[in-house]
Amino acid sequence: MAAAADYFIFLLSLAASSVLISTSHSRTVVEDLATLKPPPDFDAMLRTNCLHNPSHRYCGFSPADIDAVFKSTIVASYLCNESRNPNCVESFPRIDLRNRPTIAPLYLSFNFFWKYCPISINSIDFSNNSITGSFPADILLCTQIKSLDFSHNRLTGDLLIKSFDPLTNLSSLNLSYNFFSEAKISDSQSFLRRFNSSSFIDSGLLPCPRTFTLKAVLLLVAFPVSVILIICCFGWLCFRRPDYLPRFLRPQHRFTPSMLRAATDGFSRKNLILKTEEFRIFRGRLRDGCEVRVEIRLNDIDLHHHHHHTNITSEFVEECKVLVQLRHKNLLRVMGWCASREMRAVVTEWTEGDDVEMWLSGSCPPWKQRLKILMGVVEGMCYLQENWPEVGYDLRTGSLLLRYNNLEPLITRFKVGEDNFNSKKVYKLGVLLLELITNRRPREEFERGEAGFVEFVRANYPENLGGIIDDRMMLPENMLDQAKSGVGLGLMCTDVSMSKRPSVHHIHDMIRRAYKACVALTSQNCETRRNRRDGGKGQR
Repeated sequence: MAAAADYFIFLLSLAASSVLISTSHSRTVVEDLATLKPPPDFDAMLRTNCLHNPSHRYCGFSPADIDAVFKSTIVASYLCNESRNPNCVESFPRIDLRNRPTIAPLYLSFNFFWKYCPISINSIDFSNNSITGSFPADILLCTQIKSLDFSHNRLTGDLLIKSFDPLTNLSSLNLSYNFFSEAKISDSQSFLRRFNSSSFIDSGLLPCPRTFTLKAVLLLVAFPVSVILIICCFGWLCFRRPDYLPRFLRPQHRFTPSMLRAATDGFSRKNLILKTEEFRIFRGRLRDGCEVRVEIRLNDIDLHHHHHHTNITSEFVEECKVLVQLRHKNLLRVMGWCASREMRAVVTEWTEGDDVEMWLSGSCPPWKQRLKILMGVVEGMCYLQENWPEVGYDLRTGSLLLRYNNLEPLITRFKVGEDNFNSKKVYKLGVLLLELITNRRPREEFERGEAGFVEFVRANYPENLGGIIDDRMMLPENMLDQAKSGVGLGLMCTDVSMSKRPSVHHIHDMIRRAYKACVALTSQNCETRRNRRDGGKGQR
C-alpha cells in the first residue's frame, strides 16, 4: 500500500488546488484538463515521491513533462471513481469500464494517462463497449497488470502480438468476440500457448478449424501439384520452346521443331523460298525478331531404322557444331541447328539478295563486278582452308548469295567430311569462274552437266573465244585479254590431272591482281571516252 499512498499525494495536491469532482464526469474531466494548471510546488512533490519509490513512471521527468504528468493525475482521479474502487484516496487497483460505451472511448483517448499509468493498477476491463478500430496499444504501457479484458467489442485489424511480451505478469486475457485478422501461426504459437483458448473465442485470431483444415488440405495438395506443374512447364519449355526461357537458360545454337514451326508460320507456302529433292529453304522470324533462313534437309532420313537415323543425327549435330564457329564476311553465318526424329535443319542468318545465277541472268553485270564476286568467294575459300580444312562447300551459282547493299558474295551451303580435298574445291572454283565468264548453266544446258560444260569451253578455247564469253559484257580489247586469261585459269582448275590444278592461294593472288588491273583499266577507258566526247564537242 506504500506505493499507492505515495501516488495519491497527487490527489491531495488536487484538493489543495480546490479540485471538486462533480457527478458529470465525462464533461468535468474534459473541463478540468482544459482549465487546471499544476501548483507551484508540483515538481517538488514529484521528486519527493520518486525518492520514496523510483518505480513510478514519471520519475526522471523533464520540465516539459510536468503538464502531462499533472493531467494524468486528473484523469486518474476521475477514472478511479468511475471504476468504483472502494477508496480512491488510498488505492487505485483496477480500471473497470465494462458496459460504459459512452465514456470508455474517451478514457482510451488520453494517451498521456497511459504513458504515466499508475503502478498500483492490476486489472483493466473495457469489455462490452462496442469499441471500434484497432487494438488500443497504449494500454499495454501498463506493463504491471495481471488481467486485461477487451471482449465483446468491434476491434479489427492485426493484433501486434509482440507488444504483449513486456506484460510478464499478465495471467488473464480476454479478447473474445472481436473481428481481428487471423494471426500468423509463426508469430502466435507461443502467445496462444500462454493463454487458454477461451481467451480468443470468435476473436478472429484463431484459425477456424474448418478453414484451417481446408487450407491445410489445399496446401498439402496444391503445393505438390503446383511443383509438378511448374516442372512440367519448365520441361516443356526446355524441350519444345526453349526460346521462352531466359537467355542464360537457353541451350546455345539448338533449335526445336516447334521453334521453327512458329518462326515460319507452320512452314507455310508464303515462306518457302526454294524447294529441291535434297532440301527446302524457308524464311522465318524468331521470337526475338531476328530473321533467319531455315534449310531443312530431306535426304538420309529413315525413321523406320532407328539405329541408322541415330547415327545420321549424331553426325549432323557434330557437323553443325563446327559450322556455328565459322566467321568470315563471305560465309553465311550459321546460327544453329535442329536435330530430331522429325527433321534435320540448319538455321542461318537471313540476307536480302539474289543468288549469283539470278544476278547473272537478270542483269548485265560488267567484268569488274564479276571479278569482285569471284575474289570474295576465293577469300572465303582461303579462310576455310587455313582454319577449317575439313569443311567443304557448294560453289554452284544457285547456292551463292549476293548481299543487296554491297554485292558481297556469301557461300551458303557447307559439308563437313573427310572427302573435301583441295583438288575438288579447286575444280568447283574453276567451274564457277567459267560460269561467270560465259553466263551458261552447266546442269541445265549440257547433257553431261559440269563435265560437258568444261569440254565445251575447252573445245572453243582459244580459237572461238567470242562463242563462249558472255557477249553482253561488250568488253574492250584490253579487258578481253583479261577474260581470255580467266577462261584459261578456269580450264587449269578443271584439268583432269589434279597435279596441274593451281592452289587456292595461287588462284587468290591471280584474281586479286586481275581485279586491280581491271579497276585501273576501267578508269582508263572512262577517261578515254570522256576525252573523245569532249573533243567531239570542240570540233562542232
